[in-house]
Amino acid sequence: MKLQLPSVKSSEITPKSIFENRREILKMAAAGALGLELSSWFAREALAQTKLNVKQNPAYTLMDKQTPYKDVISYNNFYEFGTDKSDPIAYATSLVTRPWKISVEGLVGKPKVFDIDDLLKLMPLEERVYRMRCVEGWSMVIPWVGYSLSHLLKQVDPLGSAKYIEFTSLADKKQMRGLSSDVIQWPYVEGLRLDEANHPLTLLTLGLYGEALPNQNGAPIRIVTPWKYGFKSAKSIVKIKLVEKQPTTSWFLANPSEYGFYSNVNPEVDHPRWSQASERRLSDDKGFFAPKIKTLKFNGYGDQVASLYAGMDLKKFY
Repeated sequence: MKLQLPSVKSSEITPKSIFENRREILKMAAAGALGLELSSWFAREALAQTKLNVKQNPAYTLMDKQTPYKDVISYNNFYEFGTDKSDPIAYATSLVTRPWKISVEGLVGKPKVFDIDDLLKLMPLEERVYRMRCVEGWSMVIPWVGYSLSHLLKQVDPLGSAKYIEFTSLADKKQMRGLSSDVIQWPYVEGLRLDEANHPLTLLTLGLYGEALPNQNGAPIRIVTPWKYGFKSAKSIVKIKLVEKQPTTSWFLANPSEYGFYSNVNPEVDHPRWSQASERRLSDDKGFFAPKIKTLKFNGYGDQVASLYAGMDLKKFY
């Protein structure tokens, strides 16, 4: 006799983050804390539960252990919501990600404004497992979802005079409490050389772990450049502009001695206040107490990207 299983709607499936944190929920229930604290917790987690139709790209797989989902969504730099690593998950619930438009302009033959939902359909979505390295010394291994940025750039016909690409993030004080801080100038601006932007590794990122990007991770659209430090991966992008001259990026403007334009992961170049020769991988079972491991040049992607910098002094162009 064949067992007949009941059909279950996708909307009825327990979200991964809720399942993984079920013990914490039960503790809160036992403590009588199912009021405001739990409701705000569910509000945060609900933002990340849109499933995406994703196919894994075998060319971008790693043997490294992936960072637990709960750590990826709860330990972030996103200064628009605060400077503490826990601020984004606590306060990014205010970010409205629909409707969302992204303007692609500047030195292009066909400037265009894209709707985020159009970008979700532009190319088949693929999962790529990338190492990510933060300048402060911690690292993660994350299964990002998206497709190469070059596919988007082809839609606007870049001109021969375009040498760089500038990304501008949303800056809305009504949604982003961190904009009251003067830690950097707003809006947040990042940039790449055009050949870096067109490299297959540079990902137009729309999700992670098979789901739409959580607000705190840069929803609804961000860039991921895995051979560079994490701050080069602009979040919550509203404008992409192709330009002739190297853009002045936010962190370079704030402190050029610490944050160069290129910001390639290079263990041979120390940050002025600490060494970059090692890192702690948050995917380790010991979490923030994980032992230090050796940092790889270009974050381990040297075979793919080192040719972009042939003849350059990477200590000078840090």
